[in-house]
Amino acid sequence: MAYKISDECISCGACADACPVSCISEGDGKYVINQDECISCGSCADACPVAAPAEE
Repeated sequence: MAYKISDECISCGACADACPVSCISEGDGKYVINQDECISCGSCADACPVAAPAEE
């Protein structure tokens, strides 16, 4: 199941730096995950200081 970034995102970019498949990009006010490319590894959730990424 792919991850999704909640509105708790503070746009720090830690999740994008941690993503091994580079499927996270800066969106409008928060980062977004390309659901088709996400491999559900959890690296983004581990790197996030506010626990914004979570499995859908």
